[in-house]
Amino acid sequence: MSSAASPLLTACGPPTGSADIRLVVTDMDGTLLDDAKRIPPGLWETLAELRRRGVLFSPASGRQYATLAREFAEVAEGMVFIAENGTYVVRDGVEFSSDPLEPGVAARVVQAVRQLVAEGVDVGAVVCGKRSAYVERGDEAFLAEVRKYYVEHRVVEDATALDDDVIKVALFDFGSAAHTTAPALESFSATNQVVVSGEHWVDVMNRTANKGAALRRLQRELGITPAQTMVFGDYLNDLEMLDAAEWSFAMANAHPDVIARARHLAPSNNDNGVLRTVARVLNL
Repeated sequence: MSSAASPLLTACGPPTGSADIRLVVTDMDGTLLDDAKRIPPGLWETLAELRRRGVLFSPASGRQYATLAREFAEVAEGMVFIAENGTYVVRDGVEFSSDPLEPGVAARVVQAVRQLVAEGVDVGAVVCGKRSAYVERGDEAFLAEVRKYYVEHRVVEDATALDDDVIKVALFDFGSAAHTTAPALESFSATNQVVVSGEHWVDVMNRTANKGAALRRLQRELGITPAQTMVFGDYLNDLEMLDAAEWSFAMANAHPDVIARARHLAPSNNDNGVLRTVARVLNL
């Protein structure tokens, strides 16, 4: 990988339309969606053309599968959803792959969050199961954030006792996740991943779980190479995914580490960077 991304606005590697792309994978928040969380204009037309050309489009997000499936309901047939930061991958309603947490990990994270709350930190845990997400906080301010990413969610009395396969625990910190919540979870880093996935979000997952690992499994199953894969991302939970594609793009608004890791730079999420890049490289 190069240490600096090359701006798409002035150069885009090989000539327009020369790439043999079979798979386009994009993060959602801060990448495909603008800052107001809106679907970019022209998305449905672009997806129809990609399907006509035999190019698979795959959203890869920290969002719940049910949330992604609802967003793309009209075009979901045949689409692969890389949900929950790669811990749960679904195609046509059938599990493609998953990487659940080891038993007991989620409960210990929830207990750590309870301790943070007792110390005055404004934080809440979202225990992410395959069927639903589960939260103990029922205040509207917290639930408003949960609803953005978890369509299927339930308020429960005890999130340490659930009848579901837990694939991730996401924590929403009303302050800075990187400065408050993530350091408080450092003890989990010895056995699990603790990933800052946004300004206010931290995810606890298996060591083996990330968007990149899920993407590589998908590539193997479908016989698609990194050279045939185009990936877009903006934050730290996208880094491994960028490594799995030769056509890796950081958004202009991306975290500096993401820009350094990607091969190319795309226009920002507010400038419809994903679709503009796909159109240019594939000559749509």
